[in-house]
Amino acid sequence: MKITRVYTGDDGESHFEDLDIELSPTVTGALSEPQDVTKIIFRETSPDYDLDFHTAPRRQYIINLSGGVEIEVGDGSKRLIPAGEILLAEDTHGHGHISRAVNGEMRRSIFVTLD
Repeated sequence: MKITRVYTGDDGESHFEDLDIELSPTVTGALSEPQDVTKIIFRETSPDYDLDFHTAPRRQYIINLSGGVEIEVGDGSKRLIPAGEILLAEDTHGHGHISRAVNGEMRRSIFVTLD
């Protein structure tokens, strides 16, 4: 399963990385190894959401249920994380990233915290 990671590099800027979560076949499909998590947070974000550079408040998976988000990192690279996709936010220090609503849609998402 592919996910997008945002992390802080040695330069203090946020960067993207593509990760593959390994899945093993089971009777019901395919599963990853369990991961330790701490909390789950439910969120709605307005259709005009536009948050300038900020860092993630903690390491967390962000799973978009509906709507999407555009993420921009320090070098100007942008990625659209649509509904059904997963972002691993790990840029908890440094310059951070920009988050923007897309298509004028409200976004519903789940944050699964890792520490």
